[in-house]
Amino acid sequence: MKIDGKHYRTIWLAADGWSVEVIDQTKLPHKFEIASLKSVEDAAHAIKTMQVRGAPLIGVTAAYGLCMALRDDPSDISLDSEIAFLAEQRPTAVNLRWALDEMRTAVQNLPYDKRVEAAYARAARMADEDVETCRLIGEHGLKIIKEIAAKKPPGEPVNVLTHCNAGWIACVDWGTATAPVYMAHDAGIPMHVWVDETRPRNQGAALTAFELGSHGVPHTIVVDNAGGHLMQHGRVDLVIVGTDRVTANGDVANKIGTYLKALAAKDTGVPFYVALPHTTIDWTLDDGMKIEIEERGKDEVLKMPGRLKDGSVVVVEIAAPGSPAANPAFDVTPSRLVTGLITERGVAPSTREGLSKLYPERA
Repeated sequence: MKIDGKHYRTIWLAADGWSVEVIDQTKLPHKFEIASLKSVEDAAHAIKTMQVRGAPLIGVTAAYGLCMALRDDPSDISLDSEIAFLAEQRPTAVNLRWALDEMRTAVQNLPYDKRVEAAYARAARMADEDVETCRLIGEHGLKIIKEIAAKKPPGEPVNVLTHCNAGWIACVDWGTATAPVYMAHDAGIPMHVWVDETRPRNQGAALTAFELGSHGVPHTIVVDNAGGHLMQHGRVDLVIVGTDRVTANGDVANKIGTYLKALAAKDTGVPFYVALPHTTIDWTLDDGMKIEIEERGKDEVLKMPGRLKDGSVVVVEIAAPGSPAANPAFDVTPSRLVTGLITERGVAPSTREGLSKLYPERA
């Protein structure tokens, strides 16, 4: 996608050929800065602190982190310990574990002196594969938007509600939930996106709105609790969200608040779709309630960054002094509330049978 007319991916090899550069998402939307990752510790820090975030991008960042670790020590001991170290940074997103498993498979049977080259090659392919996967998700989701647009009066926009950020900045390019929106917009279909602010880290207000605006897609930021109201009044045509993990039976773990949007959509008859790559499916779990939910720090709830009139960015306290805070980062939406799953292989019911038809090799 483009920022100020220039195409960017979210992660790329630096000029030195071995370190990587990423868009520092903790600085958006107020500043656009590039962060350099030069070690496995840098990659882990970027994942933990959400300099990079979004399940697909986390996976690719971890892959390059392992590449840098193997430059220092390509031994089996290093391979095992660094994979374990990276895996513990974000426990909910299944892409992280998948990417590290892929990297292990790519190098574990090779001589030590061949491992670094093979690791970088696999990480590069992983990034390219993510771009193509997201493009295909966009193509399949575009069909849904076209069907809705055909039923609306000419010139009236298709209104999409999002939650959190499942855009190109959460992937390597295109995004998952936003890919159909970008393709529809680029195809000339009038679009409008209701952007959930998505407390407590405000990924919607800060990131989704930033990238939609950069691409020229009409959008409006709303508070998290406005979604049900908008649906009741017929101002939402469909909901599209991303996901950090989908279980084999179709349950969906996504940013906290997704479950409430799904309940409102079910009650008002609004289609609720989840866009995801195959790497986000956890075939080892058959019940979303078994997913480990990451509990993040209380300061994300009690404090908030903002930009002052002089351009400086500061963090301020927003809660009653001394009050405790809980911060579960994700919730689980049962499969019965999901209209369909939009994948790179097509759209399917959010059920074991639906997933098995798309991925018969895993059935």
